Amino acid sequence: MDLNELTISEFSRGIRKKLFSAEEVVSAYLAEIHSHDKNIGAFLEVFESQARKTAQEVDLALERGEELSPLAGVPLGVKDNILIEGTRTTAGSKILESYVASYDASVIKKLKEKRVVFIGKTNLDEFAMGSSTENSAYQVTKNPHDKTRVPGGSSGGSAAAVASGMALAALGSDTFGSIRQPASFCGIVGLKPTYGAVSRSGLIAMTSSMDQIGPMTKTVEDAALLFSAIAGKDTLDATSVSHEWEGEVARPDPSRARLLRIGIPREYFIEGLDNDVRIVIEDVISLFKSSGIAVTDVSLPHTAYAVPCYYTMMPGEVSANLARFDGVRYAENKEASRSPLAQRGKGFGTEAKRRIILGTFVLSSGHHDAYYKKAQAVRRLISDDFRHVFQNVDVLLSPTAPTPAFKIGEKVDNPVQMYLSDVFTGPTNLAGLPAISIPGGKTSENLPVGFQLIGKHFCEKDILALGRWYENETSA
Repeated sequence: MDLNELTISEFSRGIRKKLFSAEEVVSAYLAEIHSHDKNIGAFLEVFESQARKTAQEVDLALERGEELSPLAGVPLGVKDNILIEGTRTTAGSKILESYVASYDASVIKKLKEKRVVFIGKTNLDEFAMGSSTENSAYQVTKNPHDKTRVPGGSSGGSAAAVASGMALAALGSDTFGSIRQPASFCGIVGLKPTYGAVSRSGLIAMTSSMDQIGPMTKTVEDAALLFSAIAGKDTLDATSVSHEWEGEVARPDPSRARLLRIGIPREYFIEGLDNDVRIVIEDVISLFKSSGIAVTDVSLPHTAYAVPCYYTMMPGEVSANLARFDGVRYAENKEASRSPLAQRGKGFGTEAKRRIILGTFVLSSGHHDAYYKKAQAVRRLISDDFRHVFQNVDVLLSPTAPTPAFKIGEKVDNPVQMYLSDVFTGPTNLAGLPAISIPGGKTSENLPVGFQLIGKHFCEKDILALGRWYENETSA
């Protein structure tokens, strides 16, 4: 049995049947990190001693006959913009190089209660600003399927860790596709929950009106288990929402799939969509149709404006959120207090500086109404499009990304082309909707391609049920 290929469900059953111990599985993942991460660059830090200690505690609890969560002992990677008390949290930036978190993010508190094993912090584009994980101040993460290609971003480290067998599952964050696009590029499952479904307390903010923490896993079933564990109202996050997440969300029923109506947004099949990606997505659609599930074409007419809308609004929120990183606080550098401006100049990378400058401009006097306010109006039109189509369908199906993983260095000098990597994922963030990327097939070059399912607000149960049905059909 290859312990690095276990799903969460298989792991949970296995430790209870004494097929292996939690410590054995954690050791297998640590060994994989030591052997292969030097060639992948998924992790910024590995918590070896603490991971082994937590795994041993889980094994002892099972020996005592304690009732444990299905997540107990699971080796989990955590994107390095999510705080874990007592550990370094850099958000992929030099300006936070020496920052040690003084408290746990709310999702981490919940997972600690379930005795999850945090195996390490994963790499990301600086402050989650990017679509390739090339913007990290520390290292470039490589795609496990082809090390000359990117893993996607900004949660590229988490995606690469799961895809390469260095973490059983991982947490990422998604602002405009940063969970789903790397999930597609790396051939794993990535779920962006409804905005407000998961607390953002302890997540280093990039764009507060869109950021959302979510699971990155090997299967839809695993994503459902991890999501149900971290979801829910949090008094520390005023944007979080009280909702019932148990039952069908924790264990989605694939038989629900035949009750759901799928819409195919024609604006997502545009010029520029890679032909191999188109073929994979058409095959996925054909499977649903041939199984008698209702599939119909729909229109989201303002989709074309999602990228310019986001890249007008987002820098404004970035400028406000990153103002706290003034080169004095969140660091141990005593020289910073003497020259904070110089410290900021050296601490922020190129993409962070670009977005801070653009954001300061769009929020400045005389420009706010012309740019930020107008982008907010466009955001409303995009949200209205979704509301209208969801009167006639339950779920939307689209490509996750217009291309498979691209070459490292291919788009670093062309920010606009890089931004267009998220053209299909971004509209859901503007509308606050749940969406999931699921592996759908591979290109002629054997690169993974994901398809995206988008649901109504707080209807994660629909996209998870449909995703589980698809997995069952394709694994039979």
